[in-house]
Amino acid sequence: SLSHMYAQIIDDSCGRTLVAMSTLSPDVKEKAKKDCGNVKGAVLLGAAIAEASKKAGVTKVVFDRAGYLYHGRVKALAEAARKGGLQF
Repeated sequence: SLSHMYAQIIDDSCGRTLVAMSTLSPDVKEKAKKDCGNVKGAVLLGAAIAEASKKAGVTKVVFDRAGYLYHGRVKALAEAARKGGLQF
């Protein structure tokens, strides 16, 4: 949305969500303060989802941008997740 971003790691073989975070998650929201809907919030979310997925034992994912163009906040989230250790 314009105010927040959401990211999930889903196991498609069994249809189960392994990790889900958003800029409303306490860890991200505390760091982002008022920057939840911009590139800074996307970078924080990407780093947080990468960290949480590593704790869940997930290192490789497929990035589905749900029709959104790969630029701006979407690109920032993906690059931060890659920098955090996710491979896609």
